[in-house]
Amino acid sequence: MGLLSEGGYPYAAGEGGEWCDRLVRGLGQHDFELYAFSSSARQEDSGWHALPGNVRRVRAAPLWGGPAPGCPPRAYGTYGRGEQRRFAAHFGDLAAAITLPGDQAYRFADGLGALADLARDEGGLAAALCSETALRALETACRAPGASPAAYGARVADLVVVSGLLERALRPLSLDWYGSADGDRGLSAVDLCHATSAGPAALPGLLAKRFFGTPLLVTEYEVSLREYYLFGPAGLSLPVRTLLSAFHKQLAARVYAEAALVTSGDAHGRRWQERCGADRARLRTIHPGMDASLYETVGEGGEEAPAAGAPTLLWAGGRVEPHLWEALDALHEAEPTLRLRVVGHPPEPDCAREGVTYGQAIGPEDYTAGSVVLLSGAVDGFPAALAEAMFCGRATVSPDVGAVREIIGGTGLVVPPRDPHALADACLALLHDPARRARLGAAARARALELFTVEQNVAAFGALYLEVLSRAPVQHASTDPSLPFSRAAGSHPPLAWSPRSASPTWAGRP
Repeated sequence: MGLLSEGGYPYAAGEGGEWCDRLVRGLGQHDFELYAFSSSARQEDSGWHALPGNVRRVRAAPLWGGPAPGCPPRAYGTYGRGEQRRFAAHFGDLAAAITLPGDQAYRFADGLGALADLARDEGGLAAALCSETALRALETACRAPGASPAAYGARVADLVVVSGLLERALRPLSLDWYGSADGDRGLSAVDLCHATSAGPAALPGLLAKRFFGTPLLVTEYEVSLREYYLFGPAGLSLPVRTLLSAFHKQLAARVYAEAALVTSGDAHGRRWQERCGADRARLRTIHPGMDASLYETVGEGGEEAPAAGAPTLLWAGGRVEPHLWEALDALHEAEPTLRLRVVGHPPEPDCAREGVTYGQAIGPEDYTAGSVVLLSGAVDGFPAALAEAMFCGRATVSPDVGAVREIIGGTGLVVPPRDPHALADACLALLHDPARRARLGAAARARALELFTVEQNVAAFGALYLEVLSRAPVQHASTDPSLPFSRAAGSHPPLAWSPRSASPTWAGRP
């Protein structure tokens, strides 16, 4: 398995490292090769996770700074005229795809695929992507009739920035990960590529499919295109943001189109993937896995009475928004002794209130401090704090945002978002009914143990690996008959027909 990551595993400082590490360790029957892109020098200095024995090799390259050492073995100035014309034409197609409105997926796919072929033939594109030819192609596309107004207003300085950032995003095309003359087969030797995002990390998977027919599986616990829209590079001009957003949109759509399966952590992310071009028939949901043993003592112990008999709310996630304080004021009118403990969030400036305490970290033991766990405000991605509360057997009150309703099911109270009165009423209903709190907490823990454990996550990916491999061409011969799908379906002797018995025989035998 070739595991493709960007800014994450196997680096210790990065997103998604834990679930990738648990996946690799949990699927010990598979060998893994890691192909990782770092996002900063700080991340590279953080080192790697301790890797298990089924990781056969690690190949790494930076998506920051100058080109990687293995990227540009051949400078653009050494291209012949034919190669220069090829680059200008294919990069022009890609540039036109990100400047013209409408459906330009075919043009982006043609340009990207042809650039990949050119990079493989000529030893890299890094210098070409930063050349004057690339700038002229970008300028021509921005000035073409019908180009978007923001692209039309791009200046030369903007195009220089775009060219440099595109070189970083397209750097995987120039790497020597696809086989070399010294016998290193690279990605040609893997049976399945598993990308942890639909961004540049998936580009090696696209090339492996183009060159070798290797199937691609894409997993996004945070939809890469959505994250780019919300948290992309700051300080860029409008033309630069427009061109880069269009590029990442086209790239994500291309990755979704080529992937055998695309997975997300919840229905909210799946809807984003579908909106960004993924085929609904190839979408799957695999909830993130959490270590249930961390919450066993708290969860099996049932609800404990708060100290001194005072009712306590535990706020453990989401954004602290003004309506939370409005709801707290309404709760204090009904329950003057009510206390609120805010965990995992720094104290709000000028928000010192009676009965409110803050904690900087959250652990399983913190959930024992609350009779009811409260989630308020917007939630991006999978609400981990909500799942933790469910593992701890706590009744919850949450706004109807993101994936909250999907995660809770019927084991907690869901209220309209940004409605302080509904939030206060739901909290009071649970605070005044201990029996209902206990029933909901027990149901919540049972649901979490069924859906959100590491074991469930690993088993689901193991099943997907076999599903994809069962439909994929065999990449290499295997002499081990116990290896699933080690022989192609057509490798068995054909059936022969016996006229005497008018029944099929196997290799001439009844």
